[in-house]
Amino acid sequence: MRILAHHPGVEVVLATSREYVGKPVHCVHFNLRGVYRDLKFSELSVDAVLKNCDAVFLALPHGVSLNYVPKFYETGLLVVDLSADFRLKDPGAYKAWYGFEHPYPDLLRKAVYGLPEIHRGELRGAKLVALPGCNATAAIISLIPVVKAGLVDTERILVDVKAGSSEAGSRLSPADHHPERSGCIRPYEASGHRHAAEVEQELSIVAGKSVRVSMVPHAVGSVRGVLASSHVWLLEDIEELDVLRLYASTYRNEPFVRIVYKAPPGAPDPKYVVGSNYVDVGFALEKRVMRLTAFAAIDNLVKGAAGQAVQAFNIAVGFEETTGLKTIPLKPV
Repeated sequence: MRILAHHPGVEVVLATSREYVGKPVHCVHFNLRGVYRDLKFSELSVDAVLKNCDAVFLALPHGVSLNYVPKFYETGLLVVDLSADFRLKDPGAYKAWYGFEHPYPDLLRKAVYGLPEIHRGELRGAKLVALPGCNATAAIISLIPVVKAGLVDTERILVDVKAGSSEAGSRLSPADHHPERSGCIRPYEASGHRHAAEVEQELSIVAGKSVRVSMVPHAVGSVRGVLASSHVWLLEDIEELDVLRLYASTYRNEPFVRIVYKAPPGAPDPKYVVGSNYVDVGFALEKRVMRLTAFAAIDNLVKGAAGQAVQAFNIAVGFEETTGLKTIPLKPV
């Protein structure tokens, strides 16, 4: 809603909530005070959405979007779904990673994975966009250049993710209570994080063959931000400048990808993308052991969620891709 408030092609006409029905938007999101003066939260009504909207952004829990996406999609409404319910193309993967049988395998085939850096062409005119997970977004963008070039062992990729507390959502849990979360560096889902399924799916498209990925995320004390450190092993000797050329040629026309190389701060850091749709990428090469680590830093709530949703939406409807998304990161934060 913050992003769409200054999008010249959009009017926000409905905001739904299970918990805050009847309350003004700014009573829940204090930063929007004075922006949406008359807009109040309402219950999610399919009829109201179909009557009033051309597009809908769904930020529902995993498994809940399944109840709404088919109804919206069949009417021709543009649906941008921020849950995981339509990200994976293989219906069997949902049983393995999310614990349920997917009831709409036909929609899985029709949904477009909403990562513009890979699927920009498919997003044009799309009616169902399945937005990537934030950890997956950072991991995939960090690795596209070297995987596409065939430089690395695609059977052995390890992604280490550091994630701020907002990735856990707004619901309090004992582990995310501020006294527990502040100052922490704690691995979670270390035996297999479900975003790895998305990373394997998308990098396999890029590589043209099967890719295997292990992902270990860590909770850290920051509020916002994801840093992916993606460790890969080289198949051949390569010079640092050649790797830099790969990243430059891959991302030179991407409006939101910035390459960080040697100049301060030296490596990607989520601190310098906060509030923006930018993703900062970089790499480190350790020739002694033939290891390359690719880095990507994003704001998990923008390029990892709402910003990428608007970017994909812009492409789908034919707006300039960067519309509403030109916010420059804050410094200091």
